[in-house]
This record gives sequence, C-alpha cells and structure tokens, in this order.
Amino acid sequence: MNAILICPSTRPGVEHLSTLAPLAALPLLGQGLVEYWLTHLAINGAEEVHILANDRPQHIAALVGNGARWGLKAEVIPETRELTLAQAQIKFAREITSGTHEIVVLDHFPGSVQPLFTSYADLFAGVLEWMPKALTPDRLGLRELQPGIWVGLHSKISPEAKLHAPCWIGQNVYVGAGAVIGPMAVVEDRTFIEPKAQVNSCFVGPDTFVGQRAVLQEAFALGSLLINWKTNAFLKVAESFVLSALRRPGLGGDPSQLIGKVTQLYAKNKEELQTFWKHFLFDKEDNASTHDKL
Repeated sequence: MNAILICPSTRPGVEHLSTLAPLAALPLLGQGLVEYWLTHLAINGAEEVHILANDRPQHIAALVGNGARWGLKAEVIPETRELTLAQAQIKFAREITSGTHEIVVLDHFPGSVQPLFTSYADLFAGVLEWMPKALTPDRLGLRELQPGIWVGLHSKISPEAKLHAPCWIGQNVYVGAGAVIGPMAVVEDRTFIEPKAQVNSCFVGPDTFVGQRAVLQEAFALGSLLINWKTNAFLKVAESFVLSALRRPGLGGDPSQLIGKVTQLYAKNKEELQTFWKHFLFDKEDNASTHDKL
C-alpha cells in the first residue's frame, strides 16, 4: 500500500497557529500530524508516501526526511497551492492505477473524524480525544504516571505540584511547587511553569513561560499570545513575567539545553535566574521584537 498526504495551508478558523509552523507540523502532544500519519501508515503496511506541501515545504521535509524513521520511503513534493482530493487524484493518476493508494488531507488524527482546523474549539476537542492514543509505538520515554496523566522525558515536576487527569506534560518541562495542571490540560515540550500557576482546560504551546500565580483557563497559550478557544478572542500579553516565549525566533542552539539551564538556575537561586531572564530572554528590545513576530 502507498499513500498521498496533503498538508493543509492556512485555515481561517485557526489563523494564528500558522505563524508558528505549517499546520501539518504543528506540535500536538509532542508531534506533528504528518508524523502521526506516517506512523499509522507504516503500521498498516505502507511502503511509499508522497507528501504534498504548499506551506513551507522545507519545514515538512526537515521533519520527515526520507521516511527511514518509519521504515518507509517518503517524498515531500512542493506545491504552488493546496490541492484538493480530486486534484491529487488527477495529478497522481498513474501511481494510483498501479497500486493501492490512500489519499488523505491532514486535518484530522488517524482513525478520527474530529476536524482540527475549523476552529480553536474543534482543535482543543480533537487534541483531548487523541491524548490516550498519542503514545504510539515509536515514542520512547513517554510514560503514563497515573491513569490519564502522561509525562515526557527529562521533565521536572515538583512533588508539591498537583496534576489532574486528563493532562499531558511533554519533554523538558518544568512545573514548580504548588502549580496545578489539569484537568484537560496540555503542556507542550520545553515549557516552564512557575510555582502556584494554574493551567486547566488549556493548551500551552512549546517554549512558553507561564509566570508565578498566573491562571490559564479555556485558552491556547502560545508564547505571549493568549487565545480563548471558546470565543476566539485573543491578546498579546505585554508582561513577560506573566506569559511569554522562552525562545526567540532564530535563536538557534539546543532548546532542551536552554530549559535545563533555566531549571538549574531556578532550583539554585531565583535571584540569579531573574538576572539570566533579564539579560537573555526578556530584555525590552527583544521582548518587543518577539511580540511583533508572533
């Protein structure tokens, strides 16, 4: 069996998400949709997959490579626009007639009919539905601490923090003392949650700082951008000590090393951490630049 995957371009219902990454590569429970679909196809016997990408195809190609990670052959094909199913069938008519092909638009998780990119509310519902299925065979180190509570590698969670199912905490995440995560919370990789912060009914994107005593509810928190998934109302939080991006665009380096450095400083000396914060992450000029780019 072979397959054709169509990566979605921008969608008006979730327009802010496309500023972070192509929708097919956007981290949802630690992986992009294209990764979940390649795992699904490999398990079901696919040998060759064509991936049609209009939005930043080089980003998709960097994520997928040649498909060897999944034991199949993958090719990312740049397109000038997002093809419909019918257009993909016409373009690849020869390949389709020579073997069994599945053609899929990557706007839902494998085996699910829940649409993801029609609205923020639909996306949040889809992520919660997928949470118990996200522990795919190719994922290492992810563990279910308690029923409905998943935690990734190298995450540091204070014994005084409270986790309520269902919740997901990704890799290299720090959760401080007295913080409350969940129910219905997703905290993506390399996020830093200060003590006594509260996150429930919320999706916190990767590389996000959530300040002490901050309360996030019914929202997507993406760096300094806060989006209410019920009303679609959004704002850019000006106070970096409340909510902000841990990584500037194009910063470079290993982000897991950065979150490790921050965690060590926090445990050692909060005053030292605040100095690090001021001069490296949240000086006024860089913070303004980060807000503009988001």
